[in-house]
Amino acid sequence: MEHDVARAPRLTESASAVFAVLAQAGTATRPQLASLARLSKPTVSSAVAELEGVHLAAHSGTSSGATGRSAAVYRLGPAAGAVLAVDLGPALTRVRGCALDGTLLAEAAGPRDEAADVVREALSALPADAPLRTIVVAVGDVTAPQRMRPATAKAGPVFDAVTVALPPGVPVHLENNVNCAALAELHEGAARGRHTFGYLRIGVGIGLGIVVGGHVLAGANGAAGELARLPYPWDDDQEPRHEALEEYIGSRSLLRRAAAAWPESDGSCPRTAEQLFTLAGRGSATARAIVARHAVDVGRLAAAVTAVLDPGLLVLGGSTGAYPQLLPGVRAELERLSWPTEVVSSQVGDLGTVVGAARLAVARGVQTVTQAERTKD
Repeated sequence: MEHDVARAPRLTESASAVFAVLAQAGTATRPQLASLARLSKPTVSSAVAELEGVHLAAHSGTSSGATGRSAAVYRLGPAAGAVLAVDLGPALTRVRGCALDGTLLAEAAGPRDEAADVVREALSALPADAPLRTIVVAVGDVTAPQRMRPATAKAGPVFDAVTVALPPGVPVHLENNVNCAALAELHEGAARGRHTFGYLRIGVGIGLGIVVGGHVLAGANGAAGELARLPYPWDDDQEPRHEALEEYIGSRSLLRRAAAAWPESDGSCPRTAEQLFTLAGRGSATARAIVARHAVDVGRLAAAVTAVLDPGLLVLGGSTGAYPQLLPGVRAELERLSWPTEVVSSQVGDLGTVVGAARLAVARGVQTVTQAERTKD
């Protein structure tokens, strides 16, 4: 289904300001909009009329105040449009479509090699008359976002396949997947109320989302938190290899170590991290020993992060990092090697990346409307 990608209309500065606060509030009366936008009531009335005229705002009912007087309530109009967030995960592709007030309009998920079909499914569920304002694609190792292309081959072929499914003319922005998940933890997960923390993802790969003062730190090259690039191993007899640390701590190596240590008397060796942690939870001595060793490795990585950032809080996420069974071992090793730092498990889980990407997409979508060519009031 084709989606309108018409450019946003030219707005006055006051109408742009009112649109931005209405998108954040979801619904609001004119007095509330005046307070939020810090504009006079007459100016807001003119701005609302302007937005209604181009269908960027719409009347959605009335509200009664303490004095008994009623006030018109407004929401975003049909021309405000929608945005799309795509998480190109290592195994699954997750997609969310949202209105510019953050309302979930569509979602889809499927295997990574069917990413284009997953995107098409989500697009088909969006309102056909809603202009698509922007698309955010979350991938790993984005070191050159200004090029609108993955900087490495980690997402390249899949990204190329996805772009075929995207409507032409819509701005596409690449974002680091771990940074997106950190943003989700900040607003909706384990780091709510905390302005500085680290989100440590341990899964097939490893990565760090750094939040300082309530903002995700991208770095000069967009590569802040790329732990896979840390030199490893440091040894007189071995040269550090490219992404060797990720190879050692990632879930594939965890399962290889499990296979090497698994005795025949314990039955079939777990083939997934989920199976390994399930067996550990059921009391398997071998599985518990492997998990405990993994927790020590993650704890040492956490100590390295803490030594550089001193974040005060580390949130563990990812397909293996989010398991609460790791917490005691990670906390113990971190306490042994570094200063006191709170360590908790992710609360948004596997949805963190697409949730954070959707939040970024909404913010960018609002910008496409409010930062379009404007006229003076």
